Amino acid sequence: MNLPVWFEIGSYAVLGIILLADLVLAYKRPHLPSTRESSLWVAFYVVLALVFAALMLLLGDAEHAGQFIAGWLTEYSLSIDNLFVFVIIMASFKVPKKYQQEILMVGIILALIFRGVFIVLGAAIIENFSAIFYLFGLFLVYTAYTQAFGKDHSDEQESRLITFLRRHVKITNEFDGNKMRTVVDGHRTFTPLLLVFIAIGTTDILFALDSIPAIFGITTSPFIVFTANIFALMGLRQLYFLLGDLIDRLVYLKYGIAFILGFIGVKLFLHALHENELPFINGGEHVDWAPEIGTLASLLVIIGSMSVATLASVIKIRRDPNLPDPAVVAAGDQPTDDSRSGS
Repeated sequence: MNLPVWFEIGSYAVLGIILLADLVLAYKRPHLPSTRESSLWVAFYVVLALVFAALMLLLGDAEHAGQFIAGWLTEYSLSIDNLFVFVIIMASFKVPKKYQQEILMVGIILALIFRGVFIVLGAAIIENFSAIFYLFGLFLVYTAYTQAFGKDHSDEQESRLITFLRRHVKITNEFDGNKMRTVVDGHRTFTPLLLVFIAIGTTDILFALDSIPAIFGITTSPFIVFTANIFALMGLRQLYFLLGDLIDRLVYLKYGIAFILGFIGVKLFLHALHENELPFINGGEHVDWAPEIGTLASLLVIIGSMSVATLASVIKIRRDPNLPDPAVVAAGDQPTDDSRSGS
């Protein structure tokens, strides 16, 4: 891909400024956004991504513009799944609504940092060891299975970490605005905000482990991979408030995401076969019968999977409007502040 250097540098600079402005806005004006405000911001970021894709088409070519769209939609889908976990975390720690904006923004910044690290590592590994696509493919197929049918042990591991911290670190049971540290009876102590950030950061790492192999199955361009991740995470804070309780009730969303991950996993494995250099597979020769799945096919599968999952979820909601709220269930399963303070 031969994009002008000024375009790549300018893209990073503009996106960095937008993210910084969003962070400052969330910190300076902690509030609960209205549906109209959230809708306008989400629409703005979606249009921004489409304008970026159009610029890539004009300055580059249709193939790489299509890769960006497919990568952006894949990461956006995984980010929505990430939002569901954020809902659970906020409910579990009873985070005041007006402070959730800046907490979400910090979570998004952490996600960008972790994904940036994994992108650099992934690009370096791919450049020096192309057979990593075999591992990426198998990992995504396994992740797809656990997403759809397996039991998620991350909550259990997270609970152990939170319990450990509460036993060894002085943490109050009450929030003090957006402060991470406060003074109680003349002693400096941490607020539950510390636990919230740790829980969100841990979640970001786990989702980065899934998302980076997934997008490398669509494109190996580090520029496209990173910009697709940035655009997928921008506007996520507003989407959180726009969807509200609906995100808890998209019961078939996980199956759509699982299908996308499984599809990309198979695509990666076929690509690895097609480019095979491992001596114990086909004598170290390329496997000519292994098909290469194009960007257009990937794009159609991604859009189709999320559309079917969303439509099926909406139909389920209309037929059963009294679906249990997972966030409320999770909050009810958590120990009370009094019981935790005794640990």
